[in-house]
Amino acid sequence: MSVRVDIAWKSLNKHHEELCGDKVEILKTKDSDIVILADGMGSGVKANILATLTSKILGTMLLNGAAIDSCVETIASTLPVCKVREVAYATFSILQIFHDGSAYLVEFDNPSCVFIRDKKIVDYPYEERMIEDKKIREYRFQVQLNDCFVLMSDGVIYAGVGELLNFGWTWESMAEYTLKCTKETLSASRLAAMLSQACFELYGEKPGDDTTVAVTRVIERRIVNIFTGPPTNKEDDEQVIHDFMKNEGKKVVCGGTSANIAARVLKKEIITSLDYADPSVPPTATIEGLDLVTEGVLTIGKALGLLKRYEQDDFDEEFFDELDGKSGAAKLAKLLIEECTDLHLFVGKSLNPAHQSSNLPFDLSVRMNLVEQLKECAEHLGKSVTVKYY
Repeated sequence: MSVRVDIAWKSLNKHHEELCGDKVEILKTKDSDIVILADGMGSGVKANILATLTSKILGTMLLNGAAIDSCVETIASTLPVCKVREVAYATFSILQIFHDGSAYLVEFDNPSCVFIRDKKIVDYPYEERMIEDKKIREYRFQVQLNDCFVLMSDGVIYAGVGELLNFGWTWESMAEYTLKCTKETLSASRLAAMLSQACFELYGEKPGDDTTVAVTRVIERRIVNIFTGPPTNKEDDEQVIHDFMKNEGKKVVCGGTSANIAARVLKKEIITSLDYADPSVPPTATIEGLDLVTEGVLTIGKALGLLKRYEQDDFDEEFFDELDGKSGAAKLAKLLIEECTDLHLFVGKSLNPAHQSSNLPFDLSVRMNLVEQLKECAEHLGKSVTVKYY
């Protein structure tokens, strides 16, 4: 089996600090996905530099096949030691999940990872060893579908100290809350946003430390197929619908003309919804056998706006409330963010007179531009994307 993972992280800066002293790096190698969370000592610029250096050094070395020992040795000898506390620089956690399902986790002085399997918090055995006088923990295990792993910086554990709780919430209470949230089977990003929000509230909205959670979930392959735009030659209508329908996965049609083609070839009727969930987005329709039918350019443009905010880590609980909206754009964006590992685009190149100023070549047509942006954005989010033109 080839393991797919959904990874997302969220950081809160220490109150009054412009830079975060925690850093997350997400790397893909040809046979694995790697998440590195580094926490620089202190806060502000110095911590940010220490965490950035640590995560970059670890990432570069791991990508080049270095063993963890040499990674830790390099970090230990590269980064300065604090003169006052005589402790080093930055702490880190590294989780590597291979496509064959084997996994490796190493922790150096960060709170331990929360493992969730079968709706329970589980403990994996680990080995402790010393590298360069540093005690590290190593775990080796096999992942299963729906496993969830949460790495965190110590700001998470100290949330609430002196504010709402006497001793902050403990690792155990954090793990219990994570478990409660994962039972609602959420994407990695939604879970990261919920955990981050809980920490923010425990800190009385003034975080006393940089606070980061990095969530990794093992998911099944989820395919979304989107057909948009009529083919250049009308005689290709049947072909594009045939290709589109024979693919496994969710089926989405964007655009009025495209929906008419689909309905005609599939011999089904279009039922248009009269529900304007969002006045700025045209209503959706339904065609039997398809998962979502929306208007074209306006809806894709609006969905792209949500995808780009998400791509820039601009997601919080309010963002997900928007994503849960009833408009075609929200439904399309939600499908792509939370229910898609592979995206197949079936794109007709016929010019739509409505989007065409007389002298523009077809590449500049609005729809092609949106398709290109959609492809790029989905690839940035780690989805595998194919585009077929007709």
